Amino acid sequence: MICKNDIMNLKTDIDEMIGQKVIVKGSLGRNKSFEKEATIEKAYPNIFVVKYEENERNVTYSYTDVLTRTVEVQVFDGQNYSPLIPPPAVAVAK
Repeated sequence: MICKNDIMNLKTDIDEMIGQKVIVKGSLGRNKSFEKEATIEKAYPNIFVVKYEENERNVTYSYTDVLTRTVEVQVFDGQNYSPLIPPPAVAVAK
């Protein structure tokens, strides 16, 4: 379950990353997906804006899109891309 603190923490994280390169991955339905390089442009209370590099287009995503993994965002730290939200831990059956 997503709580208000999760959204606020993610918004704060994205606020600090304005101007950074990211890779955005998502689903287009019917087993189609996309993966594009972008830059975080702005952050608002409910959404954030990224600008895709290939076509200079601005696209908005909600913080809940990221938290529910509808959209995956990987942040470039200068050398590597790392997930903004770590993958969920898989429970090991004993």
